[in-house]
Amino acid sequence: MGAKFYGVISPFITPFKEDYTLDLEAARWLARYQAERGVHGIFPNSTTGEFVHLARDEAVQLTRAVLEEVGGKVWVIPGISANYTEDCVDLGRTFRDMGVSGAVVTPPYFFKISGERLKKHFSTILEKVDLPIIVYNIPATTGINIPVTLYRDLAKEYSNLAGAKATIESFTYFRQLIQVVKAERKDFAVLTGLDDLLLPVLMMGGDGGIMALANVAPQVHRAVYDAYTSGDLARALQEWHRLLKLVQVYDHATSFPTAVKTLLKVLGAPVKPWARPPLTPEPREVEEKIAEIARELNLSV
Repeated sequence: MGAKFYGVISPFITPFKEDYTLDLEAARWLARYQAERGVHGIFPNSTTGEFVHLARDEAVQLTRAVLEEVGGKVWVIPGISANYTEDCVDLGRTFRDMGVSGAVVTPPYFFKISGERLKKHFSTILEKVDLPIIVYNIPATTGINIPVTLYRDLAKEYSNLAGAKATIESFTYFRQLIQVVKAERKDFAVLTGLDDLLLPVLMMGGDGGIMALANVAPQVHRAVYDAYTSGDLARALQEWHRLLKLVQVYDHATSFPTAVKTLLKVLGAPVKPWARPPLTPEPREVEEKIAEIARELNLSV
């Protein structure tokens, strides 16, 4: 049995209007666009989607809009992260009742818990939320690096632990997830959160990625994934170098959300670049650098 979640998944941005209210019309367009360009799944209420800037009802509205547009065509796997464990449970149950495909959850990101407290946080969610759950390791923002041994222990105990998303640059960490956890649970998905690690993670035995630039150009990621999984390593390497060029967008922007929104803007997408403060749209000089990358790759919407 293979992993439930695999391939190219988009950590969906949250489109805003100039007054910082949700732009659900833009969200619906973007969900359709991503599905048409080849994503396997969409992850609303994500880091790239500024989930920490959203009220609970806004997360629900956004996820409902995505479900209505592309539910049944691609997986819809919303985030349920919060500092209070029961808030994660409550949101997860709400999303379950809406008919989502699964959910994604990080560690709490204010109090830096570890050991049994961290295990209890995830165990409670896995026990109380009847959904496949991806546990998301992003130590740069949470301040907590989830031990591979914790994934192993949770995977043994909870069949609805669907996998790990790791936004981390360590090849060793991915190798251990694959050799320690996936070796025990073949259906455990190992997913990178970094676009440029897509091919290396696949080559190590991982399953794909949940990567911010898949909001805009998932066809670039799919070209890597499809070539590798069809056995054409030479073409996979060629397409990966194209993806590495795309990743240079991050070098010029100040955050994942504003990088993605700026790229959408320069391509003329009907998605405005507004981000909720303290994030702000990128300045003109950054737009110009990102536009040059888009031209070199011949991107369009």
